[in-house]
Amino acid sequence: MSPALDYFTFNSNVASPRRETGSMTPDSLVSVDGENYYNPRLDPANFLNGPLSANPATRLRQMLARPGIIVAPGICDGISARCAIEAGFHCLYQSGAATTASRLGQPDLAIATLNDFVQAGSMVCSIDPTIPVIADADTGFGGPIMVARTVTQYAKAGVAALHIEDQVQTKRCGHLLGKQVVSREEFVARIRAAVMARDAIPGDSDFVIIARTDSAQVLGMEEAVVRLKLAAQIGADVCFIEGVRTNALLESTVAALAPKPVLVNVISGGLTPSFTCGEAEAMGAKIISLDDVVEFDSRAGGTAFKEI
Repeated sequence: MSPALDYFTFNSNVASPRRETGSMTPDSLVSVDGENYYNPRLDPANFLNGPLSANPATRLRQMLARPGIIVAPGICDGISARCAIEAGFHCLYQSGAATTASRLGQPDLAIATLNDFVQAGSMVCSIDPTIPVIADADTGFGGPIMVARTVTQYAKAGVAALHIEDQVQTKRCGHLLGKQVVSREEFVARIRAAVMARDAIPGDSDFVIIARTDSAQVLGMEEAVVRLKLAAQIGADVCFIEGVRTNALLESTVAALAPKPVLVNVISGGLTPSFTCGEAEAMGAKIISLDDVVEFDSRAGGTAFKEI
């Protein structure tokens, strides 16, 4: 049996935070060779050309590398996924709040478990295994070792990407008030564990790691951007600030995090304005997830996906 990965200390392939006095900053992140995390196999330039892959994670990387915004409607079960696919969407977003409500009839308050999300993701991915599914993974359901297990379980289920956030374990929906977040160091440890777990998957996995911060409403936008810069340097493929409140803030966030792609999440009645896909693309977002389409579709008898 090969030895287990050490998710808590320096790794030869993954950038690690240098522990010093004072707060962690982007400049305090180094790898063993003095550079940020870089995996030449996953360079976006490698995904610019050629036909779209049948592997959903590889296909998502191709979509990220090529022009155009990725529109990922929020789904929570088989029927909502089927409606989105039949409406012609090429990427799906498994919403944590909607999945918790659909499977458990409960609010998004850290009630659903890893098994709940993996089982839902496996079912959704089986409908069309070539369509990338981006799935909410909350906080990773525990410490770094559990984050790593989450990545491997999602990848085995056929999910193309997940996002890990910086809320405390007793988290809540990102558009609710009263959130609490962990330290920068703990957030970085989660992302580092996710990247290490992805890179350890046999067969050179293209699984996409999305770093999400909920700190904007707690500590301010400046802190949120710093956290995502740290996550990007440690190996996150995409950055996601939950609850961006204005067009100007989205534009400045995209500029600050460039060239990393940015995901914006729009839900009915949420903190983020109801950007259209065209507006989000014009402001520089690369992925837009639309959680409210599940609500719209239930009211419109299954036709709302066609309107988006």
